[in-house]
Amino acid sequence: MAAVSATQVKELRDRTGLGMMECKRALTEAGGDIEKAIEEMRKSGQAKAAKKAGRTAAEGVVLVRLAEDGTSGVLVEVNSETDFAARDENFLGFAGLVADAAISSGETDMATLVGGDIETARLALVQKIGENISPRRIGTLAGGVVGGYLHGNKRIAVLVALNGGDQELAKDVAMHVAAVNPRVVNTDDMPSEVVEKEKEIIKAQPDMAGKPAEIVEKMMFGRIKKFLAENSLVEQPFVKNPEVTVGKLVKDAGAELLGFVRYEVGDGIEKEEVDFAAEVAAQLKG
Repeated sequence: MAAVSATQVKELRDRTGLGMMECKRALTEAGGDIEKAIEEMRKSGQAKAAKKAGRTAAEGVVLVRLAEDGTSGVLVEVNSETDFAARDENFLGFAGLVADAAISSGETDMATLVGGDIETARLALVQKIGENISPRRIGTLAGGVVGGYLHGNKRIAVLVALNGGDQELAKDVAMHVAAVNPRVVNTDDMPSEVVEKEKEIIKAQPDMAGKPAEIVEKMMFGRIKKFLAENSLVEQPFVKNPEVTVGKLVKDAGAELLGFVRYEVGDGIEKEEVDFAAEVAAQLKG
């Protein structure tokens, strides 16, 4: 069979939206002829899946998997176009397959993880449910003790790592993170650019106008301190018992917070607003 170049594979991927391994295989079987490869993909139904690949997938689920020894865990997000498809048992089975592969392989790059059998399963699922299915991202965390929490609707998932304590404590903290969504563990962890941006916002607030610089500085110090406390995990009142902070809860258990990862379905994805009436009218006109 003819050798296939990376340039040819890229061109076929750009034209079909299919995975690298599928494009390479199709090109190899077609002797390097891109048009022939596309024709064969159309015959096999892969092209149908490719057309759906351009549609925005911003719904879906996030899942948690913990290592057997309790010292690491992974989060995965797998997207669909609609919430209806995200509740389909076939979709959930595929998402579970991705999560299991992530924890067993230790792979941190989703593009690498979903080649081969997983990509084959994805294409088959696209054919079956008629929506674009997109394994989006993997989050990993390791520590002395790692616990996780998955919200009931599978739209928010969290991992928490502790030095000391146990998985039940880590799960409680993870539940808090799911509910309150802190930005960082400790106040010192807040990126300087975030703090500077907050200072700009505070300075621009109406009650700062006309005040002497030293008063503005004093007020800003207090508001920044409050902002950091509200957005730092250890400083937040624990959701199950607001009388104690999360930091005190963990410290009283003889543990230390090392980090957390929080995923929410569709976070950061720009959803396309569709005017269905206009879309139907356009189709009828065409």
